Amino acid sequence: EYYIHGSGTTNRYINLSPDYKNPNDTVSKQGARFTLDGTAYWNGQTMRRIELIPQTKAAINRGKVFYHFSISRRDTNAPSINKEHQICFFESHFTELKYGWISGEQGASNPALQWMTNQRTQWKLSEWKANVWHNFAYEIDFGANRVGLWYSEGGADLKQVVAPVSGVSTSSNGQDWHLGVLELPRSGYPNTNEDYYFSGVFIEDGAITTKIGGPGEFSFIIKLSSSES
Repeated sequence: EYYIHGSGTTNRYINLSPDYKNPNDTVSKQGARFTLDGTAYWNGQTMRRIELIPQTKAAINRGKVFYHFSISRRDTNAPSINKEHQICFFESHFTELKYGWISGEQGASNPALQWMTNQRTQWKLSEWKANVWHNFAYEIDFGANRVGLWYSEGGADLKQVVAPVSGVSTSSNGQDWHLGVLELPRSGYPNTNEDYYFSGVFIEDGAITTKIGGPGEFSFIIKLSSSES
């Protein structure tokens, strides 16, 4: 559901196109470009953010499930390495990606793309390079409070890079997974337009699908919430 967004029209923040998907994904028809611009403030907050949340009655918050997505960036409107970006997270942030300088770190910048559980880094790429598709699946066992990570690059099959981590405070109402980006403000670093590209988004239970794009045809469906003016 298109829910967390700024004051502008939908096409200021989310646009769909075959050009925006992982070209190695032969299942998905299109991908999405998410844009943070000068209006991307939700409900008067100081954080810039643009996110979709699930709208389904499926049991995506019970048992063991796999949350799949692919993400990329380009040199044009590149995300800032000087600010903290929280990407593809749950409301309680028990698991998420982070990019850029993280609050409390030394120095002024950080080019790493990191995966975290309970705010602790479990895996990272030292640099998020442009025009590279990174494919992820969060392996979440809500009953056992464990979360693992599957990853690949480009068109390669997913492989488990982090075995399920125990003691993770897994909790969800089935509607609080945020597909998108939240950027924290930072004094001395003005906002610039930033684009994020998403592809191959789906959730499954049972055995994991390691092929990029998933077991069937998927496409982005956006429903405007009643909160949009």
